Amino acid sequence: MDSALLWFCNWSALGVCVALKLPQISALLAARSARGLSLPSLLLELAGFLVFLRYQVYYEYPLLTYLEYPILIAQDFVLLLCVFRFSGNVYRAAPYVALFVTSWFLLTLQKWIIDLAVNLCTFISAASKFAQLQCLWKTQDSGAVSVLTWGLASYTSAILIRFVVTLALNLWVTATVLRYRKTGVKAE
Repeated sequence: MDSALLWFCNWSALGVCVALKLPQISALLAARSARGLSLPSLLLELAGFLVFLRYQVYYEYPLLTYLEYPILIAQDFVLLLCVFRFSGNVYRAAPYVALFVTSWFLLTLQKWIIDLAVNLCTFISAASKFAQLQCLWKTQDSGAVSVLTWGLASYTSAILIRFVVTLALNLWVTATVLRYRKTGVKAE
């Protein structure tokens, strides 16, 4: 049962990631506008995906453990081009593309760089979400932002909730053990 559930979670998350940004791309193309979409959010998300992919490649993890990242990066790249296209100048994307390509190589100049960068991925991802929220709060207009894309992204995150709950409970138990530990008595 556990292996079937794990198989379903892995493949359903991958399937969702394959189509994750397509509704957003479609919404931008239909509206011919990037109104409501945060460029900093998109750039941060792209940076986080790039770092995570580079880490997986650097440490030679099996392809199936990170297959969604090249797909998500390609979709975010198309979104980036759409944002610049609809803001009037697609060539403004060139410095960002150059930065991401350069980063791909710089991340692995030293092992500690890639190790540090991957540890920052959660913060980068959170910053991306906050940048999108800030854009929405500031403009009070969701414009061409796709509800379906964000809903699908929520599904891929929901799969990880079990691990977050387990982490929180383990930390709670650890804190409780430390709280009730008798001073001077070693049980271990």
